[in-house]
Amino acid sequence: MQIWAGLGNPGPQYALHRHNVGFMACDVIAEMHDFGPVQKKFSGWVQEGRIGGDKILLLKPATYMNESGRSVGEALRFYKLGIEALTVFHDELDLAPFKVKVRTGGGLAGHNGLRSIDKHLGPDFRRVRIGIGHPGHKDRVTGHVLGNYAKAEMDDLTDMLAAMGAEAGWLAKGEDARFMSDVALRMQD
Repeated sequence: MQIWAGLGNPGPQYALHRHNVGFMACDVIAEMHDFGPVQKKFSGWVQEGRIGGDKILLLKPATYMNESGRSVGEALRFYKLGIEALTVFHDELDLAPFKVKVRTGGGLAGHNGLRSIDKHLGPDFRRVRIGIGHPGHKDRVTGHVLGNYAKAEMDDLTDMLAAMGAEAGWLAKGEDARFMSDVALRMQD
């Protein structure tokens, strides 16, 4: 079993924030792969399903970004899983908008959700980094991250999320390079 955690903040006022793109990714994957109904568990919302032969638990922590690690840690402990079973979907300032990269471990880049997971579990978890781009000056970062996607970005956002959902089978199999390549190819079409 794998746990795929999407990072975001709960509540309708945050739904279209760039910071919530991890939640959006989980929602699209659940819909495209016919996951079960949403349940309240582990201080968040979970949906269970299969992608190919792999059992996946999608988790959206309801703890707000700064406490995401508490929710993710609860789920891993409940299922007696190690950190290698965890994949975290999150927004990434240091990637161009709508670029998707996967890596295991690495820095926290000032991301409070990653910082919380690192504090609870350590740094060696797999991350699906979803590019939101940098606004250019550090004084504009908070407004950018906590701002809604612009209307002009909606088609690209929809295409990227659909590509991630369609190629999720590669991620489930641990074929990170193939996942990234196929998502990028779909984005070019």
